[in-house]
Amino acid sequence: MTVAAPDSALNDQALSPSTDRTLAILELLSDHPGGLSVADLSRRLGISQNSAFRITHTLHERGYLHRRESDKRFTLSNRLFDLSRPKIHDKSLVLCAHEALRELRDATGETVQLMVRSGTKGVVLEQVSGRHAVKVMGEVGLRVPLYSCAPGKALLAALPEPELEDWLAVVTLKRFTETTRADRAALLTDLAGIRARGYATDLAEGLAGIHCVAAAVFNAYAYPVAAVTVMAPIFRLPPEQFEPLGHQCREAADRIRERLLA
Repeated sequence: MTVAAPDSALNDQALSPSTDRTLAILELLSDHPGGLSVADLSRRLGISQNSAFRITHTLHERGYLHRRESDKRFTLSNRLFDLSRPKIHDKSLVLCAHEALRELRDATGETVQLMVRSGTKGVVLEQVSGRHAVKVMGEVGLRVPLYSCAPGKALLAALPEPELEDWLAVVTLKRFTETTRADRAALLTDLAGIRARGYATDLAEGLAGIHCVAAAVFNAYAYPVAAVTVMAPIFRLPPEQFEPLGHQCREAADRIRERLLA
């Protein structure tokens, strides 16, 4: 008589040890942006230095890791992020957006970003640096809460109601500044206003001293696939400039949509 193995045993047998160690190294490095050495990886993960060396060498050769010559520490590259960059109708969202982002930067002089939703957070997909000596800058690949920034709220406001409810069910709203929409009622009221006017604003809700304006980019099914945002110091972007800048963001978002659907 043959006795079937428990599901847990089958799952353990199905695991590839080398793949498991590779993923563990990538995940550990994601928590240590300053980098780790082979010895660090070996000690923290409980694997041999020889194994850690072979895996990091392969990942480095394939472009997934950077290695600093000064201290031989490994850090993550943007390779995984590049692989996951969204495409619509086989078109690169970044390439379709690039011209509109640069035109918006040239018209405003401020830093312009393209953001997408990834799980419960927003991810900066592309950035065009502002021309002022004092400017606001982020990093491509940066993950931020959706509810505390203009592009994130533009995306949330455009979601179908069931999807927005699912998002609210798993996200804990936290206060980052005095103006953060850190409770459900305040956030929903803000999102309703965004839908009505067609653009979102950020009154220093994520970071003190920074204002942002944004508009969502829609696909052929009126679903938000990205958001365009202009970000600037408060002294250069007072609330009275939100409306004209919101229309500029809306126009840029519409141009990106046209490129995606052409």
